[in-house]
Amino acid sequence: MASLKMIGKSDIAVNFTDGMFKGLYHGKNCHVPDIATVLNRAWSAGVDRIIVTGGSLEESREALAIAETDGRLFCTVGVHPTRCNEFEESGDPEKHYQALFSLAKEGIQKGKVVAIGECGLDYDRLQFCPVDIQKKYFEKQFELAYATKLPMFLHMRAAAEDFCEIVERNKNRFTGGVAHSFTGSAMDRDKLLAFDQMYLGVNGCSLKTAENLDVMKGIPVERMMIETDSPYCEIKNTHAGMKFVKSTWPSKKKEKYDQESLVKGRNEPCLVRQVLEVVAGYKGLGDINQVSSTLYHNTCRVFFPQDLDSAADAMLSGHHETE
Repeated sequence: MASLKMIGKSDIAVNFTDGMFKGLYHGKNCHVPDIATVLNRAWSAGVDRIIVTGGSLEESREALAIAETDGRLFCTVGVHPTRCNEFEESGDPEKHYQALFSLAKEGIQKGKVVAIGECGLDYDRLQFCPVDIQKKYFEKQFELAYATKLPMFLHMRAAAEDFCEIVERNKNRFTGGVAHSFTGSAMDRDKLLAFDQMYLGVNGCSLKTAENLDVMKGIPVERMMIETDSPYCEIKNTHAGMKFVKSTWPSKKKEKYDQESLVKGRNEPCLVRQVLEVVAGYKGLGDINQVSSTLYHNTCRVFFPQDLDSAADAMLSGHHETE
């Protein structure tokens, strides 16, 4: 890419492997698979890059296959904290790790895998995976980041102390990262921001309450990225952030599916615009394009550094031409 549009919008977290994008809700088929329709809406809304989240070995394979369908799609490879049992259940944890490593290398060669993750710690859902297994395989995935030289796509839920301890131990093993879907306290925020290569990902779940908004306000725009975490984490009418939302799309219930409308209750990437509006609105930043440009630059700095290099080169060569 010779030049970089700095007013683009990225959605750094989309769960396109989720059944809802195949029309499946709680095991019931309600409509046709519609990723292509969802993507067209996103591109029309000014989104020009999407990172598809992988949360297990199998899901990461599927995320890579989806990312290969469009030049504007990218993905992660890794194992979500609630799924880390899969290392042990595979019967050979080291072989499982090597399979992730091979997949990541394949995806890098294809220009599609841009991060290791989603990995981290989730102490809210210990029924799916106990603390010791989560910690063991969170740490193990820093080896993946080190071996691939990729940044990390991170998950931290009700586990700030252990999470930060593990990141601190491994901070020289990864190039940068984002703690996505951040919903923590002001103290959690400040602990994460103390790592100079760490960014915080904000979505609808980050903007639910007045306290959430205050915590978000304290994240410098230069250390933030925006996301939807579709099909989850939409900004609901009951959310404190909703009063700053200006852009809306028509929606219909899934039983009355219409490809011209959003599915009510299912988040999708076009709605990343609403997250941008709440961030700019609550922070009192009048120039939404400038906010968008900074957020986009952050995303490129971590996940697409080669594009920043080529954009800088293009600007430099343009400068020389005018001299």
